[in-house]
Amino acid sequence: MKPKTTLLCSIFVLMISFSYAQKNKSSQSIISGKVNISKYHSREELDKLPKGALLDLYIERIEVIVNILPNIAFATKPGVTMASLGIPETKDNKRALKENIEASSTYFDKAVEFQRKILPYSDTSDLIAAILFYEETLKSLHTYDDFNRE
Repeated sequence: MKPKTTLLCSIFVLMISFSYAQKNKSSQSIISGKVNISKYHSREELDKLPKGALLDLYIERIEVIVNILPNIAFATKPGVTMASLGIPETKDNKRALKENIEASSTYFDKAVEFQRKILPYSDTSDLIAAILFYEETLKSLHTYDDFNRE
């Protein structure tokens, strides 16, 4: 009797694991990666920072912009998926999204590599102006929905 119970339990566990394994994975978010910055700054705060810290802030802002702006027609925040937008989750659509995410990642990595080599030669005041511009751009994402009225 005990071997039958063990066998039935084993079969039951296997059936559950197979059925669970065949469920679709959750949808991939359209916006992935870093999507916010730690702090917005004033010109006075930035004037006090060393150039190395300014370079880090500049790169952080580029990362957020690269992850959000190309997808702004779909979403401005993470967690939005093709399914939540009503886009069919076909093999081609999933592949296109995966390729887009990979392309953004590759672009960002190459841009950072370039920035780390070349940006130290930039004028500090231009670097500060760029950081402030990027921050204003990111702040404007909070008002994006104001333009999306039907």
